[in-house]
Amino acid sequence: MRSAMSPLRDRVDVPDDRLGAAADGITPTKGPIMSIVNLAVLLFAVALAAVGQLVLKYGMTLAQQHAHESGRSLAVVAATSPWILGGLTIFACSAVAWLLTLSRVPLSLAYPFNALGYFVILTASVLVLHERANVWTWLGTFLVSAGLVLVVMTAPGTP
Repeated sequence: MRSAMSPLRDRVDVPDDRLGAAADGITPTKGPIMSIVNLAVLLFAVALAAVGQLVLKYGMTLAQQHAHESGRSLAVVAATSPWILGGLTIFACSAVAWLLTLSRVPLSLAYPFNALGYFVILTASVLVLHERANVWTWLGTFLVSAGLVLVVMTAPGTP
């Protein structure tokens, strides 16, 4: 005879006896795994992480120039840079959104969305930071993004 299944069992296809603490009263939010709200929070987390990385890169470029011109330590200049502090703050906000996502969506479904960050960062680094990217970089990023689509579209419980 099968063991009783918790609400979490129906969402991630794991029997209660393997859920540990989750089977002991911690239940996820009601509704579908990838609701519009969950998707929005997930995309917000990925977008914030990408923006945070771009701000950090810009801040480090400025800090390196300033350290070279002033003769000060790069670590000291970076630690006091508003761009670096802002980038870290943005990245911290993305971590909070990511934690909210993980409380609602299985990691195996959420994590592939980070591939979108690769595409966003590559595009922005070329357009905003004026970095160069060759065709292989674009092809690799496209393949990773295509993998994201494949994972999400074939996830268990997806129609």
